[in-house]
Amino acid sequence: MKIGYFDCYSGLSGDMILGAILDCGLSLDLLTAELAKLPLQGYRILAQPATRGIITGTQVTVAVEDSVKQHRDLKDILDLIEKSSLSQETKRKSALIFSRLAEAESKVHRIPVDEVHFHEVGAIDAIVDIVGAVIGLELLGIDALFSSPLPTGSGTVKTEHGIIPIPAPATLELIASSGATVRPSASPDMGELVTPTGAAITTTLASFDSPTFSLERIGYGVGTREIEAIPNVLPLWLGERTHKEHPLVLLETNIDDMSAELYGHVMDRLFTQGALDVWFTPIQMKKNRPAVMLSVLSPSEAEGQMMETILRETSTLGVRVQRMERHECERDMIPFDSSLGRVMVKVKRFHGKRIGLSPEFEDCRRLAQEHGLPLQDVYRIVTAEACAQLLKK
Repeated sequence: MKIGYFDCYSGLSGDMILGAILDCGLSLDLLTAELAKLPLQGYRILAQPATRGIITGTQVTVAVEDSVKQHRDLKDILDLIEKSSLSQETKRKSALIFSRLAEAESKVHRIPVDEVHFHEVGAIDAIVDIVGAVIGLELLGIDALFSSPLPTGSGTVKTEHGIIPIPAPATLELIASSGATVRPSASPDMGELVTPTGAAITTTLASFDSPTFSLERIGYGVGTREIEAIPNVLPLWLGERTHKEHPLVLLETNIDDMSAELYGHVMDRLFTQGALDVWFTPIQMKKNRPAVMLSVLSPSEAEGQMMETILRETSTLGVRVQRMERHECERDMIPFDSSLGRVMVKVKRFHGKRIGLSPEFEDCRRLAQEHGLPLQDVYRIVTAEACAQLLKK
């Protein structure tokens, strides 16, 4: 299992997350090509080496044309994401991040969610940061994302709402609603260390635990500010975790008194917190009541967070726990140029040898629509061509 870990000793922002992802080796061209699937115009992504203190990494800037800057509400952004040709998983995670941002702003300003206008957060650069982060983490093949405690920063910051204290109220609400851990800043003039966009991405996608794993690569996302006390960079650690050192837990509970529409929300929350799999089984309970058994396969170190989510988000009064291990293959996400067009292919490896692959569904569906072919024919053509080229390596 590939692990990603944000070491947030100087904080984080959306552009720092993108910088760390690119500094870990992701191609800017590949990231840009994926982002081009959004119906969004008027911006360019700039990435260049930069140094803070003694550390050199990648600094990302999203350059936006003044003529296209605009405010958006949640519906505008969700429609934009849904109309894209991005994968369903990328759409789901991106929409969830923006929905949590809207909920935080709604609570801070005490207005309905559909009346929230994002201002800075709804600008093009924030959309690129959030959707780009989801795409980048997926392309790096990260199976589980973790984060260190978030430093709070200190002082005040000028926004379109006026002067506000640091941490920003929306940032604090995102942290509080996710159960993320924080580290108060000792200095009174550290400034803003965690932006709302950075907080939304991390508290939605990462678990705030310290996993044990073999470290393979480090990328540094460079922030725009010079901070005197510490280099303003965000390290992203990449590595592998084995099942022998980290057994899994299976969490299960039976539910017979909850609205069906809530189950999808519970599944989303569990997946974004690092669940390896979530599924529902129809069962029969006492008094012949039809019911649902919720099952969650989770890394053992995330057990507490998963347990809290299940108890908070469902009507159950208790959860069963089983300890277990599993054997698994390594996997890579590789761009492949087939005769029908480019697709992302998931390649399965065992002991370093490629033994199988599967094209991504959304890419195959797009090619089927473009060429007017049955989807099963596209799968067959792409799989055959990819096997002939990729499995020989």
